[in-house]
Amino acid sequence: MFVATLIAKPGSLDPALANALRNAWGGGDLVWLSPDEAAEFAFATLPDTAESAWRDLQAQGVDLAIQRLEGRRKKMLLADMDSTMIEQECIDELAEVAGVGAQVKHITARAMNGELDFEGALLERVGLLRDLPEAMIDTVLAERITFMPGGDVLLATMKANGAHTALVSGGFTAFTAHVAQRLGFDENRANTLLIEAGTLTGDVARPILGRDAKVAALGEITTRLGISADDVIAVGDGANDLGMLQRAGAGVALHAKPSVQAEAKLRIDHGDLTALLYLQGYSRDAFVTP
Repeated sequence: MFVATLIAKPGSLDPALANALRNAWGGGDLVWLSPDEAAEFAFATLPDTAESAWRDLQAQGVDLAIQRLEGRRKKMLLADMDSTMIEQECIDELAEVAGVGAQVKHITARAMNGELDFEGALLERVGLLRDLPEAMIDTVLAERITFMPGGDVLLATMKANGAHTALVSGGFTAFTAHVAQRLGFDENRANTLLIEAGTLTGDVARPILGRDAKVAALGEITTRLGISADDVIAVGDGANDLGMLQRAGAGVALHAKPSVQAEAKLRIDHGDLTALLYLQGYSRDAFVTP
């Protein structure tokens, strides 16, 4: 059996639209996970109209996800940080206070869309931060970093239901440690900015954590927990996330770059991070507020 999940911004999901799709696909009962926001129905055979239906719904501000019904409630969350759990790219924010914002943002955008080698792009951008005072990291954290809507509820709900949570970023430990502590991640991994005499050296510690390291983290953590990749829901937005999104049982491209949208198993363009709970069959009344 399959399950189709429709997700929109609160108050934006027309019941007639959801019912029409259910009827067209010969689905079972329409279950409202959140009134006028998220609904689902089970069905037996994947229809030929799935792709066209997805395009039509996207044009109306509705995300459509199709999964196998069995096993969609996951035991682990593996999340990217920049533009996923937070609304910014931390390196871009550091670059802004360093006076090289436009140059670094251009490189970041190309790297996240897969147009540039991640490691080379990271080293080029970090090099532009040389001699930035270490204290500016705390300034950026306090004044420029905001959390993606729904992230705290996603973490609290999954952890309350026994899931393990890991934050794995191509960004920097100075940021992941803060984000992990605030949201309640069980562990975090990222690159380490090298600092001497209170200023950034313009380099990072080796090895550099990129696409392959995120896939490796998925394998290492699931082995340690005694679960499989099928038990993982992963979320990210950039090209260096594609490996883990494709390996995980449920790989979600959240407001992602075009190259990632094209290849990810699941795509959320309109909902926030609570969409990952709807994808697993959680209803809003089962959400845990931290």
